Amino acid sequence: MSIDAHDSAERVQQLIVLTERLSGMMRRESEAFEAHRPRDALAGAEEMSRLANLYRHESMRIRKEPGLIETAPLALRRRLIDATRTFDEALARHGRAVGAAKAVTEGLVRAIAEEVASQRPSGPGYGQGGLAQPGSATALTLNRQA
Repeated sequence: MSIDAHDSAERVQQLIVLTERLSGMMRRESEAFEAHRPRDALAGAEEMSRLANLYRHESMRIRKEPGLIETAPLALRRRLIDATRTFDEALARHGRAVGAAKAVTEGLVRAIAEEVASQRPSGPGYGQGGLAQPGSATALTLNRQA
């Protein structure tokens, strides 16, 4: 998957649209995490993943072949630079929001696991001859998806 452009100006215009779209999606997802509504953040996850992959692919392609955008008008290239700065800011905010949500989720899971463990009766798990004592084994299953 790549951008299909006839010249460098068209390529830069498409990159601007792509970058601005990704920035907006990340901003909305960050807001959802910050408002403690992680389910709302999942709404556009599939499309954001697809667009992020396209962005990554095009960025690598331009790094290898700078000529793809060099002949675009300076004003367009400046707009792309501004859009990229905004994207970097949105990406940093997104990283902080996701990191905070992850820390909260892991803390909750840890607290629940510790509470469950503290309420279990303690005692030997195995009796004479290495056989398990009836009723002493319990299991706790944690789902790794938040």
